[in-house]
Order: sequence, then structure tokens, then C-alpha cells
Amino acid sequence: MALNISRPRTEHPTPDGDTARRLLDSSAQLSYDPLTEVDWETPLDKGFHGASPEWSTLYGTAYWNEMTEAQRKALTRQEAASVASTGIWFEMILQQMVLRDIYAKDPTSDTFQWALTEIADECRHSIMFARGAKKLEAPAYRPHRIAVELGRLFKTVAFGEAAYAAILVAEEVLDVMQRDWMRDERVVPFVRTINNIHVVEESRHMKFARDETRRHLARAGRVRRQIQSLLIAVAAYVIVTSMVNRKVYANAGLDEDRAIREAKANEHHKSMMRSSCSGLMEFLTSVGLLTKPALFFYQRANLI
Repeated sequence: MALNISRPRTEHPTPDGDTARRLLDSSAQLSYDPLTEVDWETPLDKGFHGASPEWSTLYGTAYWNEMTEAQRKALTRQEAASVASTGIWFEMILQQMVLRDIYAKDPTSDTFQWALTEIADECRHSIMFARGAKKLEAPAYRPHRIAVELGRLFKTVAFGEAAYAAILVAEEVLDVMQRDWMRDERVVPFVRTINNIHVVEESRHMKFARDETRRHLARAGRVRRQIQSLLIAVAAYVIVTSMVNRKVYANAGLDEDRAIREAKANEHHKSMMRSSCSGLMEFLTSVGLLTKPALFFYQRANLI
């Protein structure tokens, strides 16, 4: 993928509040209650995958070819649960960053009220993901301790464009894969419903994150852009490399060491990740956040 990382195009930020008002109206017209929309009562049907098999970290490897169909389905269920658990972890970071951004601001403004609406969405999503992972019969997958502590640091120091662009990075990657999962009849129906809810509601969050990133960058100088672009890239690397916990393989009945080796070398999965981020990378380029130092971390995470 050829990208121009030298100079950002001129961006014209959306007037403060205009986007927020439209998003509030959209939220009022189309939002979901996972407690009633998702079928939590029907027992798990193990004849289904938990995610589109093409998104599995082992798809296309020699190990995948040796696995039975039941093993493949068990693995994708564990992988889907791990992605959901990582989503919960990041959504908790997201909520704290957004709350900090609007602290002591005008509560009567549309922007303030949209931010609270977004936080309410994320709370519901986290509960939905938690219940979904439990129904997939997965344990509580947690990121590595180093990732947890880096997340704790990031949500404390990140501000402005770094906070909103990091939100966008995490949500863009999830959005592409979940659009595939929600349409795939091989995926267990309740997971497809969860993915559909998340895709619809996160599309509003991503719109707001893009506009807020542009708005904050409008007053950012070169040094600030360099620092923030690197911070966002490191955050992206930590988030993406934490999505699938190494324990999913053992919990699916596989040889953990062999699975990890083959997953790390899996060119198909790397290609899927890169394709999921093409639009994101174009956006980061357009606002001057795809610098050479940042590019190193995106390449390490197989996002470009």
C-alpha cells in the first residue's frame, strides 16, 4: 500500500457541536438494548463458529489444515471471546479518556451530551461482550500485565487527538472484522447479533472520533504532531497484539506452543489485518499522524 507520509492535507474541522447534534439524533432513532435484542437463553450450539473462520489466527496454516471441523469451531469461539474481552478492556480506557476530556465543560452543549451518550453505549457494549464471552464458554481473557499497565498510563496521559485517534484505531479494526462476522451464517446467531449492534452504534463513535481528531489537530504544531502520532501508534500496537490471548489455543484443545508459532508466521492473517486498516491509514495520513516513527509500530502490528 503506497502512502504519502510527508505532508498532511488541509482539513476543515466540523463546527463544534454540529456533528454531536446529528449523532444525538441518530442515537435517538437507532440504538439497541442488548439485554432484549440478543438471544441469551438458547444454549450454545457448538455446530457454529464464533467468528468467520477466515479471521482465525491459524486459518491457512498447516495446523489449521490438520484440525477437525469441531476443533476449528472451538478455536474461533475462543478467539471471538478473546477479542470481546480485549474490547471490554479498551472500552474502559475509552470511557475514562472521554470523561476526562469533557470534565467541567458546558453540560448543556450537544458535544457534552453526545460524549455521555457514547459512554453509555460503551457501558452497554462491555456488558454485552462480557455476557457473550461467557456464553461462548470462554474464561476471562485479560491482556498481558505489561499491556494492562501501558493502558493505565495511556488513559492517564493521552489527551486531545491522541485520545480520539486511539479510539478510532481500536474501533476501525473491530468494525471491519465484525462486519464480516455479522453477515456470516457459519457464525453462531447470538454473536452475529452482538456484532450487528456494535457495528451500528460504533459507526457513530468513529464519526465523532474522526471529527474530534481533526478539531484538536487544527491547533497542533509539528512537534506535537510528532509526539502524538508516536503515542497513537504505540497504543495501536498494544491493542492489536492483545486481541487474541495465547491461552485460546490450549482452551480449544490445541498444542499452545505450536499454535503460537504458526499464528505468528501466518501471512494470511497479517493480510487480513492490513486490509482491515486501509481506510484508517488513509485517514491518519490525511491528518498528518502517519509519521515515519509511527509507521514502525503499525508495520510491527501488521496494520500496514
